[in-house]
Amino acid sequence: MGKGPGLYSDIGKKARDLLYKDYQSDHKFTVTTYTSTGAAITSSGIKKGELFLADVSSQLKNKNITTDIKVDTNSNLFTTITVDEPAPGLKSIFSFRIPDQRSGKVELQYQHEYAGISTGIGLTASPIVNFSGVIGNNSLSLGTDLAFDTASGNFTKCNAGLSYTNTDLLASLTLNDKGDTLNASYYHLVSPLTNTAVGAELTHSFSSNENTLTIGTQHSLDPLTSVKARVNSYGRASALIQHEWRPKSLFTISGEVDTRAIEKSAKIGLALALKP
Repeated sequence: MGKGPGLYSDIGKKARDLLYKDYQSDHKFTVTTYTSTGAAITSSGIKKGELFLADVSSQLKNKNITTDIKVDTNSNLFTTITVDEPAPGLKSIFSFRIPDQRSGKVELQYQHEYAGISTGIGLTASPIVNFSGVIGNNSLSLGTDLAFDTASGNFTKCNAGLSYTNTDLLASLTLNDKGDTLNASYYHLVSPLTNTAVGAELTHSFSSNENTLTIGTQHSLDPLTSVKARVNSYGRASALIQHEWRPKSLFTISGEVDTRAIEKSAKIGLALALKP
């Protein structure tokens, strides 16, 4: 576990990663190479039905400054410049997209032993201002996540969260969508040796009075191969197997089936990530 309560985005992250990370129904291929100067160049492509999307990104690190540049098939240029610890516990992030002139954004993150703060502002005449803050310690933390539109004078986002962390157990409770959605999540590391864990997430919508329950598990068959499975209250069951066939190079195959309509074809996703 990291020192301090972390950022608001860390609340419930372990459970979300267990239940949703690496699951997909598309075909994805990623190749990363490194130049003699140390810059990383990554090419990726993803097939969504009959549509094929691709992008090329590069990452260059110079001391505590990291520059990420990505170009996609729609000729959009994404640039992110991250300065790590210009002062103790501080991180600054500047990002923009071309040709969108209104996409510029500056974000500051600060992590302390008893607090984590993130604030961002768009570089426009009437920007959206984001603020999230967490107070607490390694065991218990309480936070809020806000977004204010200076053009309309309204809050576009107003969330709150509570997190509890034990040695092998993490639980969180968040109130999202301006108080309309209540989300409770649970993560339990059963066996550190085999990375065996179970997790669950329950979401309740006050406006529709609907509940959604998702439960999942993960287990490492060996140091290079892991499996995951999940099922939700709508009858959708998913599973994946991921194998690291060489250091940092992963092959993942995942599938999903609707148990309430078993006659429908299962969705199969493939992902291949190659790194030298």
